[in-house]
Formats: sequence, C-alpha cells, structure tokens
Amino acid sequence: MQRTKNQQPTTRIPVLITATIIVGIGVGLLAMLLVLLLHAVQHIAYGYSISQTISNTSFLAGVSASTPLRRVMILMICGLIAGCGWYLLYRYGKPLVSIKQAVQSKARMPYVSTIIHALLQICTIALGSPLGREVAPREVGAVFATWLSTKFGLYLREMQIMLACGAGAGLAVVYNVPFGGAIFAIEVLLCSFNLAVILPALATSGIAVAVSWLCLDNVPMYHIAAAIKLSSALVIWSIMAGPIFGFAAFWFMRIANIARSKALHDYRMLLACCINFTIIGVLAIYFPVLLGNGKSPVQLEFDDTTSIELSVILLALRMIICWSSLRVGAQGGLLTPSLANGALMAVLLGSLGHFLYPSIALSTCAIIGAAAFLASAQKMPITAIALILEMTQINISFIVPIVLAVAGSIGMDYLCENRFFVKK
Repeated sequence: MQRTKNQQPTTRIPVLITATIIVGIGVGLLAMLLVLLLHAVQHIAYGYSISQTISNTSFLAGVSASTPLRRVMILMICGLIAGCGWYLLYRYGKPLVSIKQAVQSKARMPYVSTIIHALLQICTIALGSPLGREVAPREVGAVFATWLSTKFGLYLREMQIMLACGAGAGLAVVYNVPFGGAIFAIEVLLCSFNLAVILPALATSGIAVAVSWLCLDNVPMYHIAAAIKLSSALVIWSIMAGPIFGFAAFWFMRIANIARSKALHDYRMLLACCINFTIIGVLAIYFPVLLGNGKSPVQLEFDDTTSIELSVILLALRMIICWSSLRVGAQGGLLTPSLANGALMAVLLGSLGHFLYPSIALSTCAIIGAAAFLASAQKMPITAIALILEMTQINISFIVPIVLAVAGSIGMDYLCENRFFVKK
C-alpha cells in the first residue's frame, strides 16, 4: 500500500507508537520464553538444577558433571532431532525467508515454518550444537512484528522497520543487550541511521529487555575480573592484532558460507546429522567445553583459566564442528561462535605479545579479540563494539583498544574481499 499525497505523516504517529510499544512487549515475552525453554532443555538433558530453569550452575559445569556416556547419547539425540526436524520442515513446510530478505524486499516470512525453524534451533543448541542461539529469537521477533504490522495496516516500509526492530529486540533479550540489539537493527538490518529507524529500534529493544527481566536475571552475559588495567602495551597489541583477526574471520566465514550453500536438505541429512553430532559427543568426552554455542570457552578465556595449548585445540575443533554442523544441514547463528573464535585466538596472539610486552593480560586480549573477530565475521563493527561493552560491562576506557582492533579487523576483511573477489 502506498501513501497518498493527501495523507500527512503525523496521522501515522499514534499508530506507529502503539505498534512500537506492543512489538517491544510481545518480543520481550516471546524471546524470554525461548530462553527459558533453552535452559529447561539443558537442565533436563544433562541432569543438573532440574528444579530451577534459571540457576547459578553454568552449562559447562552441568555438562562436566554428566557422564561421558550421557554426553554421547545426548548428542546422538541432538543429531536425530536436527536431521528429522529440518528434513521434515524442508520437505513439507513453506520455503523459509531470512530476516534480511524480508527487510529488503516484499517477501514475507512464513509464520509456522519460521517458528518451527526457531524451536529446532533452540532445542539442538540446548542439547549441545556448536551454533549460535541468537537467530531463533530474532526470527520469532521478526515474525511477531510482521504479524502485528499487518494487523495495524502499516505501509511496506513501516512494516520492514518494525520487522527489523522485532529481530533486534529478540537479540537484545537473549543476551541482555538493549543497546546492542537496537544497533544491530539499525546497522545490519536497516542500514540507516535515520530518526525514523533509530527511535523504534531503541524503544523496542529497551522495552523487550525490561519485560524479559520478569523471569530473566539482569546481569551481564560474561563476568570479567575487576582488576584488569588498560595500558599502552595493550593498545599497541590491539593495533597489531586487529588485521590478523580480520584475516581469520574472513576465512572462517568464507568456509561457513560454502558449508551453508552446500548444506543437505534431503533425506541424506538424517544420517549425516546423526554422524556429525555423535562425533561431537565423542569429542565432548575429552573436551566438554566444546558443547553449546561457544559461551563456555569465551567465559574461560575471560577468566584466564585455560592454557595456551588448550585454547589452540579448542579453536581448531570449534571451527571444524561449526563448519561440519552447517554442512550437514543444522541451523543456528554464528554470533557467539565468532566471539569464541576471537577469544580463543586472542590468547594465542596475546601469548606471543608477551615476548615484547609481558604486562599484557590474556583475559583482556580475549575481550578485544572477541570484538574484533565478531566485527569482521558478521560485518557489523559498531554492533560488535556495543555488544562486547554490554556483554562484559568492561570499563569504558577499554573502548580505545577495542575500537582500534575492530578497525584493523574490518580493514583487513575489506582487503580480503577485494583481493579474492568474493561477492557479498
């Protein structure tokens, strides 16, 4: 529907304000339920904190306390759910439409198929899939915003803005990052810093996160040591390491995109998913930290409790199992996996920096590396900076090395894209 010349924009303001508020509240509730579902599945699967959906016991602690046989069996179940679930969805469901496609065109996201797609992601990631959990709440938020926009009779562009805001609000809830969720909608989905975009993005994310506090804790995603200090050596290290993160992120995403493009969507994925996730379960006997979206290794690196050797092994294994999971047809995001790759890689680069600057703290390098890798991997420098600041609540003075590392990473990623003629 196109706006006629006689219609004044001011007549739409009450409608848009109402829609914005309802989207914020609705997405907050829906994303909160998805997070609660994820925790419930984790607790039941690995047998910890059964009586509490939200507990002080971390997923890594719960997995580590479970028996090796249980880890293998749970991942076999994960493969069965992934293979059967997505095969049936691709076979009988309506074709999926991504959030970006819906924002940039007139294509509509199919309600039922998208919700099933999101639930499959939540369940498999809760059981131990290495992919990210952020796509599911974004999709549910986008579907709800689309449905509401239709009921309100919004114009196409208004509907696209609401859809993006709903997706950003879903991301905001799952990681408790209201500003990061808003910036994601603005920078990544809408690619506009117009006030007509900024205001609803900020409002929906803020409202959604506030609503989610009804059941979810208002705490940062990651905990960091209060004693970390900023130094000139850290700033120099950030400048030097930034391009390396960008180069690594470019190739990580290049291979991930190839794996996605060749992912199985037919009956073969039934066996392929079972084999893939069973292998991950066997690896989890020796490395329980591998299971899940990558939050566990990120926290270990922020706590500076892993050796350099273990960090290198985890980095290699996590990249491989992310690629293999995408190749067999499993679905999920790469936001937290990218954070994990950056944090693990930063410990290696930070240890090399110790030869020149012994005072550099590896935990601080991990925070900076996580932001730099994420920025290039997801093509969202401003969002990456906002996310890492909110997720860690690190002292704002650390924004200097973070920004410098992100700038170097994005610059190298841009050079790689042009050098290797890779289409976006």
